Amino acid sequence: MTSPSLVRASASTAPDFADTAVVEWVQQIAETTRPERVVWCDGSVRERDELLRGLVRTGTLLQVNPDLRPYSFVARSHPEDVARVEDRTFLCTERKADAGPTNNWEEPARMRARLDELFQGSMRGRTLYVVPFSIGPIGSPLARLGVQVTDSPYVVVSMGIMTRMGADALRAIRPDTTWVRAAHTVGCPLEPGQADTPWPCNATKYISHFPESREIWSYGSAYGGNALLAKKSFALRIASVLARDEGWLAEHMLILKLTSPDGKVFHLAAAFPSACGKTNLAMLQPTLPGWSVETIGDDIAWMRVDELGRLRAINPEAGFFGVAPGTSTATNPVAMDTMWGNTIFTNVAMREDGDVWWEGMTTTPPSGLVDWQGTPWTPASGRPAAHPNARFTVAARQCPTIASDWEDPAGVVIDAIVFGGRRASNVPLVVEAKSWEHGVFLGATISSERTAASGGTAGELERDPFAMRAFCGYNMADYFGHWLEIGKTMRARGGVPRMFQVNWFRKDDDGSFLWPGFGENIRALAWMTERIRGVVRARDTALGLMPLDGDVNLDGTGVDAGTWAKLNAIDLDRWRAEADSIERFFATFGGRVPEALYRQLHRLRDALGDPALEEWTDQVRGAA
Repeated sequence: MTSPSLVRASASTAPDFADTAVVEWVQQIAETTRPERVVWCDGSVRERDELLRGLVRTGTLLQVNPDLRPYSFVARSHPEDVARVEDRTFLCTERKADAGPTNNWEEPARMRARLDELFQGSMRGRTLYVVPFSIGPIGSPLARLGVQVTDSPYVVVSMGIMTRMGADALRAIRPDTTWVRAAHTVGCPLEPGQADTPWPCNATKYISHFPESREIWSYGSAYGGNALLAKKSFALRIASVLARDEGWLAEHMLILKLTSPDGKVFHLAAAFPSACGKTNLAMLQPTLPGWSVETIGDDIAWMRVDELGRLRAINPEAGFFGVAPGTSTATNPVAMDTMWGNTIFTNVAMREDGDVWWEGMTTTPPSGLVDWQGTPWTPASGRPAAHPNARFTVAARQCPTIASDWEDPAGVVIDAIVFGGRRASNVPLVVEAKSWEHGVFLGATISSERTAASGGTAGELERDPFAMRAFCGYNMADYFGHWLEIGKTMRARGGVPRMFQVNWFRKDDDGSFLWPGFGENIRALAWMTERIRGVVRARDTALGLMPLDGDVNLDGTGVDAGTWAKLNAIDLDRWRAEADSIERFFATFGGRVPEALYRQLHRLRDALGDPALEEWTDQVRGAA
């Protein structure tokens, strides 16, 4: 048991303005974890500098050559702590059905008992840092508050980049404020005289979410996705439950600001599963003259319906936590410019001159590389120099294309919502939904095709609804219903944003990509804006509304008429098979999928002339 003096210290070091409930919770954690000391973080530059200097002294961080990349650092994690651990991520709801088939479920009392045992003495010999934070600009009607306790200074400095962290967030927590409790430990207590390691972590890992009590408990990992609890854990898993209960949306979406040559401004929110070019789109460099794209957010969007029925969105994060491999001046020059300094890199390689490197950064690797584990590396080594999940953490305000209104507390009005997956076949370049319900159907059926390298059977579809499969904090079938309800709310007050589906990854028979992608994606976005403005018509197809020939500007893309036809081809037999796949996917939710989505599936089959339509039950056909 912690000595009374330590418990008193945890309270006495708290700022005078700290809410009593926060202080009492920190005391409870200190009694359980028994840290050597308790530090309340204020988010100051001095504090950050002291933490970074300490991390360099302990070997957790290596400083990058300051002449090449000022005030930047490299962390090398434990080889077994390099990514989110989905199989150790749990949703702890009172009823298993409320978690749904896309989540790992555990009964709350059983998980609490397990965590109580693991957290006992888990911070012995370490410092307990109290990290108050705001997700979203402080004072925004969509911002939410939380407090994370952690024994990892690496987590503290990363939270300082990714959130509005410190004294101002703590001041915003008052007796009547709802705030999320987030407890984290690396699970590596130190005995007197025991030497620490540069990256302490535990082979046992749990990332547990308690949506009903608004709590997150993370044990054993220091990796960002498992330990930066304001990110996916709060901003999506817990926030999606808050959004359901309070009538808004917490989404795994980028937000961009698009300006046409005549000065018309549009805001788009877009959901893409991993490896689908999400960050590249958020930081798009348009190839069409006169168009500009500005960045509002690259990963998460919180959206609410305003008093006029418009959907307004904020980027709740203050930084980018991006995947480094594959990022280059060719694929994403804006991201490269954002990382000019003040960046924390994790599991990248280092060059002889003290700068960083990763696969895809340059065509030819530089000589004299040291890999992400600190071992000399050459192309003949037979392993990647940087870990495939190597990351960069950098403040959003450094982004050269950051929009002037990216921190507008009221949020930006969303004109269109875009869904996309990585599909080598079947899905056309761009399709507009015929209605909000049809758009929800498109979002609910997002999928990507597996490759042999990614595991599974090549070409097999992996469904990732709204790119939220790993992040929805409740039963995803009910989540579909929530999206439908949001649409009803907007229609009752005015209108709804347009909804689209895109696919940059369709391939020809020889395996080559049909669409050039990257900056050329502006051409599909431009067509969307023309649809919003009513400038162009569209052809009605079984899949949705598609561009008429000539309405998408293809000048300079190398896409000829034959290639354009392939990009937009609809193979009826393949789509009938896909309709069967969608029905099987819906069946995994045990009858909870809203009837409106079954009606959309019925309409798809009807438009495809699908013989399977006649085999549907009277109940489903009646609902249609």
